[in-house]
Amino acid sequence: MKRPHNYTINLVADYYIKNRTTVRACAKYFSIGKSTIHNYLHKFLPEISPEKYKKVSAIAQLNFSEKHIRGGQSTKQKFKTISLDASQNTKLQTQ
Repeated sequence: MKRPHNYTINLVADYYIKNRTTVRACAKYFSIGKSTIHNYLHKFLPEISPEKYKKVSAIAQLNFSEKHIRGGQSTKQKFKTISLDASQNTKLQTQ
């Protein structure tokens, strides 16, 4: 991977720290791949700014520890939406 400009790496890191977001959300915001964001934050950032890297690592560790909870919430929301759609279809068919 070609090394990006330091400004880009710092911009991504600042957004990640400020918003305490996930790699996926950060990638979506900047319209670049998750792997690219991950490389910026974990491969190039330690060379540029070790202090920012410590903050990024702490947020990444928190996200990793909460991953199973977020997945459960996402699944719950998905099935809630599916059951609402099914109940609306049933109401339309009975009318």
